[in-house]
Amino acid sequence: MKIRSTLLAVTGLAIAASSANAAVTFNFSSGARSAQAVFDTSGSNLVITLTNTSNADALVPTDILTAVFFNVSGGSLAFTPVSAVLNTGSSIVGKSGAVPSPATEPGNAISSEWAYKGGISGPGATAYGISSTGINIFGPPDRFNTAANLQGPTSPAGLQYGITTAGDNPSTGNGDYNGNALVKNSVVFTLSGLPSGFSLSRIADVTVLYGTSATDPFIQVPTPGSIALFGAGLVLSRRRRRD
Repeated sequence: MKIRSTLLAVTGLAIAASSANAAVTFNFSSGARSAQAVFDTSGSNLVITLTNTSNADALVPTDILTAVFFNVSGGSLAFTPVSAVLNTGSSIVGKSGAVPSPATEPGNAISSEWAYKGGISGPGATAYGISSTGINIFGPPDRFNTAANLQGPTSPAGLQYGITTAGDNPSTGNGDYNGNALVKNSVVFTLSGLPSGFSLSRIADVTVLYGTSATDPFIQVPTPGSIALFGAGLVLSRRRRRD
């Protein structure tokens, strides 16, 4: 699978100290695109909060955040998808079209519109991925909830329920948006299967994807040892959130 990267440069990579196993935050920025992925634990669950932090208006499909990928160092893990839920303060908006009814599943879940899969070959050579679109990796059985469907086919596909920008104007955008419901602007994903004593320092190579194609842009926060692989110009950061 060929995936085009928007990686242009690394001008800064900040890693701050924190207490043991505090949530880890990855920040992404490239041009008008910006995003945040926060990894945390809750018992044996891995909890990932994905946010489109851009204040720009979303005008084309590649302004929509549709996936997050990552690696786990020190051995593979078998995760089970539990839920995909709107973050506090987020909502469903209709981009050039009506919002589906119902717009969410019970409890503000959108689990039927997002999928998880491990053991993949994702962008940035990642093995684990969560996505609202297929990109020849995700299919109907991979959805968090296979018993429901809010919009479109019963498969992760297209733009529907991707994450739009904080500054999005739902009345603007090209024809590819028509009729698509989008999340404004954050989703919380829960995966079960963490072993006892799991350290969030094992999360690596976190990558976000925009758009609906394997050739659309992605941004990856490199691990410290891989900084030299990239040029200059893209501002990335990785920091640990204090308790």
